[in-house]
Amino acid sequence: MHGVTAADGLRLVVMGTGPFAVPMLHALCASEHTIAAVVTRPDRAPEGRRPPPNPMRAAATEAGLTVLDPQHINDPVAVEAIASLRPDLLVVCDYGQILSPAVLSAAPLGGINLHGSLLPRHRGASPVQWTILSGDDVAGVSVIRMTPALDAGAILATRSTPLGPRETAAELEPRLADLGAPAVVEAIGLLRAAAATGGLDTVAKPQDATRATRAPRLTKADGVVDWSRSALAIDRLRRALDPWPRAVTFFERADGVRQRLVLEDSAVTATVPSPAVASGTVLATDDGRLVVACGVAESGQPTALEILRLVPEGRRSMSSAEFLRGSPLHVGSRLG
Repeated sequence: MHGVTAADGLRLVVMGTGPFAVPMLHALCASEHTIAAVVTRPDRAPEGRRPPPNPMRAAATEAGLTVLDPQHINDPVAVEAIASLRPDLLVVCDYGQILSPAVLSAAPLGGINLHGSLLPRHRGASPVQWTILSGDDVAGVSVIRMTPALDAGAILATRSTPLGPRETAAELEPRLADLGAPAVVEAIGLLRAAAATGGLDTVAKPQDATRATRAPRLTKADGVVDWSRSALAIDRLRRALDPWPRAVTFFERADGVRQRLVLEDSAVTATVPSPAVASGTVLATDDGRLVVACGVAESGQPTALEILRLVPEGRRSMSSAEFLRGSPLHVGSRLG
């Protein structure tokens, strides 16, 4: 690394793929630091189909930055390509590949990562979703020094924000991305000052591993509603899995065909079902309301959820009132 003073800008290699990293890239472009290149995942798509959007590639191209997209970031050729850029620091967010020690050592200051939770809570691939699933009142981001252990590095900077009672992952994620951008700039400033004084080992706060929780990647199977859970838990599932993979349930039509329903909006109701009513039973369809019996709350009291909007299989989004006008669902029908 060149002789860094507290006034020097650093030479950065920025790594990211998804939309969560884009505000961070914009902030770094506007800073005094130099972006040597942006590293993103290669575009992949089944034969004959377009690859999915790559927001980071688009943002980097628009900014006129060099873009690299190695198939495997830890291959020796990719490591050499990173090292040849002579970065002082790697800045990583929403990249999609885990960096080996060899990659991290390509930059004298190693790497930092912007993570979408208040670490050590929600280590893993889906921190925003698990913040909602867990019923947290506060959401946030952390900037950490990277280590081979997943999301376990010492913390350089954080930002927090109250989580709205009806906020979805689709709404929370861009808010957190905007919070994270200045946190990354702050963290780089701390590292730059520490490098100038030789205090790199004291600039970050170690995580308390005893408080760590996991936030594993979610799958479509995670979206299938278990009506034996409380209405609050099911509503959190619906909010956390918007826009993907969505909360879904099923019912059997009169012709015996099993139909899929996507829960697009819902609310916990004050209705208290009889303990004798099975979870998933439709309790009300009057006045266009679709109320379903759920499992018990922590208090031990049975709960119910009102489905406000849904997407029937093969059809468009609609209100529950609109759906019920042409649906065989009635009081006593079962979902699930």
